[in-house]
Amino acid sequence: MTGTQSPTGGEPAKATKKKRLLPMALLIAALGIAGAVYLGNAGIGTAGGCAAQPAAAQAIDAAAQGDLAALNGTGTGRSYADLGFIDETGREMTLADFSGTPLLVNFWATWCVPCRAEMPALNAVAAHYSSDALEVVPVNLDLGADGIDKARAFLDEEKLGNLPLYADPSYNAFERLKANGVALGLPATLLVDSKGCELGVLQGPAKWDTPDGYKTLDALIGAASQS
Repeated sequence: MTGTQSPTGGEPAKATKKKRLLPMALLIAALGIAGAVYLGNAGIGTAGGCAAQPAAAQAIDAAAQGDLAALNGTGTGRSYADLGFIDETGREMTLADFSGTPLLVNFWATWCVPCRAEMPALNAVAAHYSSDALEVVPVNLDLGADGIDKARAFLDEEKLGNLPLYADPSYNAFERLKANGVALGLPATLLVDSKGCELGVLQGPAKWDTPDGYKTLDALIGAASQS
């Protein structure tokens, strides 16, 4: 698995005799930052509109073998229906816009080598399923005003015409997944049912266009039909 543009962890704290107590000013600042992060993520990935689905998680886990062995069925009841991003024209969207269809939501960036290698498989998956059975929702995370242009150029150059172009140049959507421990780096994939409820997660790339990949996605479709 690859990481994001910045390290996901820091160096262990060094115990010294001179740093037995954190200065009060720094303590207050730290608490303020923690509070802001908590409030900013309040309600994110919670059970709003979703019930726990252990049977669905078990079915997806059982199907995810071989090339998809790293994928975990979850079904814990977290909702991502309000997960936001933009489309190619800049229109604001959420996963709720795809209500009624199970989704494979993939987070990627052009600077992420494993992401680039995974995209042809996702393109094949998008062609394999009808849009009412399953939709692939790739969300690009190239930062900056020209991020979406870089993503568009990559999709065009690689002839990945089955994949739509969605983006989150703010990085907020991916930070939501990180806050829930769903994703640590890129690429990362979220499987949700037709209501936007989390049923499975994968950290790292996968060979989606294989018998193992299709078996896993068929299990997602089957589980979503029961939810």
